[in-house]
Amino acid sequence: MAEGQTTPLTITDTRAFSADAIARAGGLIGEGWPVAVPTETVYGLAADARNAGAVARIYAAKGRPDFNPLIVHVQDLSAAEKLGVFGKVERALADRFWPGPLTLVVPRTAGCPVASIATAGLDTIALRVPGHRAMQALLAESGAPLAAPSANASGGVSPTKASHVLATLDGRIAMVIDDGPTTAGVESTIARVRDGAVEILRPGPVTAAMLAEASGLAVTGVEGSEIVAPGMLASHYAPGKPVRLGATGFADDEFGIGFGALAGDYQLSAAGDLTEAAARLFDALHAGAASAKTKIAVAAIPTEGLGAAINDRLSRAAA
Repeated sequence: MAEGQTTPLTITDTRAFSADAIARAGGLIGEGWPVAVPTETVYGLAADARNAGAVARIYAAKGRPDFNPLIVHVQDLSAAEKLGVFGKVERALADRFWPGPLTLVVPRTAGCPVASIATAGLDTIALRVPGHRAMQALLAESGAPLAAPSANASGGVSPTKASHVLATLDGRIAMVIDDGPTTAGVESTIARVRDGAVEILRPGPVTAAMLAEASGLAVTGVEGSEIVAPGMLASHYAPGKPVRLGATGFADDEFGIGFGALAGDYQLSAAGDLTEAAARLFDALHAGAASAKTKIAVAAIPTEGLGAAINDRLSRAAA
């Protein structure tokens, strides 16, 4: 690759999921380029976590602050234990929720090959075993642990479709693997074991009740403002317009995102189903950002269960 070159393409290569697409993406990753790939949560921008230059290209494509660490995706618990130190509780959580939408923050192993830029220089590492066929296939093809934040410009709305990726990263990354909409719709839960409790660093599809049941420990929220894991910036998921939360009605200049009995320009779930709402949340914010209306308003969402993750994302979008 030529000196000073920052991207191999001026138009992003978009391919439907297939063996050939995975082979092409694996080759690009081997050459040090990030590629966008779906997971069960959102589309991620993946690069070899051991290659500092490749990880730097993730940051460059996203415009991401370099103090914000990245999640490293691996094929299974055995691969994760080569990168991070797992205690009894962490192993129990991994056994229960992997593959799936749980990220565990653990100490780096002494010989951890992951580039320090991927962990923002921290002595911990955020690890996840994804359940999506495309990401699992890419992990197998590349033979590398893959650092993969959401595949969007930093601070913007996370992508749940290939078209969302292209909206902010077309021409800035080499390739997108399109395997349709993601299912969970919000990013993974991030947790760590600390002081005899499980601490949720970012809410997600794996709820506090699920973590408590699997670990047998108390589950707490994070205290303080120190950034120790991805997704902890106060302002994030911004659609580029003012966002009003807890709406009981919508003004003429507001793109209304409805829930339950309150309909709008985009309905998260007429049935009031939180799982359906989570899966549609980022698509709704993308639709609001693209609309002619100058503001966005969102109906009130219950806070129990998956509602905690939905409201977390909405509060950051509105910050």
